Amino acid sequence: MTQKKLARRVGKIVPFYVMDLLTRAKELESSGRSVIHMEVGEPDFITAPPIIEAGKRALDAGHTGYTPATGIPELRKVIAQHYQDNFDITVDPRRVIVTPGSSGALQLIIGVLVDPGQEVLMTDPGYPCNKNFVEVFSGVPVPLHVGPDTGYQLSAELIERNWGANTCAVLVASPSNPTGTLLPRAEMERIYEVVNSKGGILIVDEIYQELVYGGDKFTALDIGDDIFVINSFSKYFGMTGWRLGWLVAPESYVENIDCLAQNIFLSCSAPAQYAALQAFSPQCIEIMEERRQAFRERRDFLLPALTEIGFDIAVKPEGAFYLYADCSRLTGDSFKFCYDLLEAEGVAITPGKDFGSNKPEQHIRFAYTTSIEKMEEAVNRLKRFIG
Repeated sequence: MTQKKLARRVGKIVPFYVMDLLTRAKELESSGRSVIHMEVGEPDFITAPPIIEAGKRALDAGHTGYTPATGIPELRKVIAQHYQDNFDITVDPRRVIVTPGSSGALQLIIGVLVDPGQEVLMTDPGYPCNKNFVEVFSGVPVPLHVGPDTGYQLSAELIERNWGANTCAVLVASPSNPTGTLLPRAEMERIYEVVNSKGGILIVDEIYQELVYGGDKFTALDIGDDIFVINSFSKYFGMTGWRLGWLVAPESYVENIDCLAQNIFLSCSAPAQYAALQAFSPQCIEIMEERRQAFRERRDFLLPALTEIGFDIAVKPEGAFYLYADCSRLTGDSFKFCYDLLEAEGVAITPGKDFGSNKPEQHIRFAYTTSIEKMEEAVNRLKRFIG
């Protein structure tokens, strides 16, 4: 049966190619092939045992019903305390909104800020879903090409130059996906000043904030209390499948966000929220810090290994768990390269096409979310594939 109608926005929302790659990789594995996964941004560590046990206790205690749309008060207080303990910043727990993953947080923010036809500036390359969320609310994503000269980040000068009559907000990520680069505090302050002077809103994605290996670790909340900040339990805390994140909103937006959350998803998973209370315990933080060090060691192995093969990595990533590599010395078609590599050698990596229109055919993202032993084997398979 043919479709009677399809909203125009659907045609503007591009697929997430990495999920297609993952599906094919799983098919190969089910047929008995060995596949090394370096495509999906998901840590290979399972959720820390104390969090799992807390989730079990929540179920046993009967925490299986609806919660407030903004999250259980206990978790909002714990998240606010996290900013006090780590950054010496006082955040009113009322400003903390617990969401179904960081995607839920961005959906709420775009929903309360962006009218049809209004523009949101963001990076290209960048996380592919960002522009799609703007499209969902009939806004206009404006990806700006960035490169090594700005650390693959937006700059105050770029924002000033590209601000238009319909621009209402700017979205930055530090550390970023797919490049793992950071926005220095001084540049973040300049960006905030430019956006403020234009009457716009700054949105800062900090979901990899605790996975920083160098540079100045800070939160944008220390720069202005009218900034929207997004974070997540998925990456540092290893709770991807629990689907839990949060945002910190300016005080004046809390009531509107609460209303929108009630209507879009009603509430987050109750067991997941009670489990997440344990994530900030000293016992769990010790586990997370050990894992953060493991990610750093993986980066320090993979970066020189890839450059030795012939990939070019112009900016050393200081956070997250990605390497965004220029593959132009090896291929002129990164999309074909990734699919051919998967079929021939069972190594799954992500083509630049997933992250925008800024020379995607020249770039590949490697996620160092698997062990060094497996990455060593992946490098050997890459060498064999390249010949």
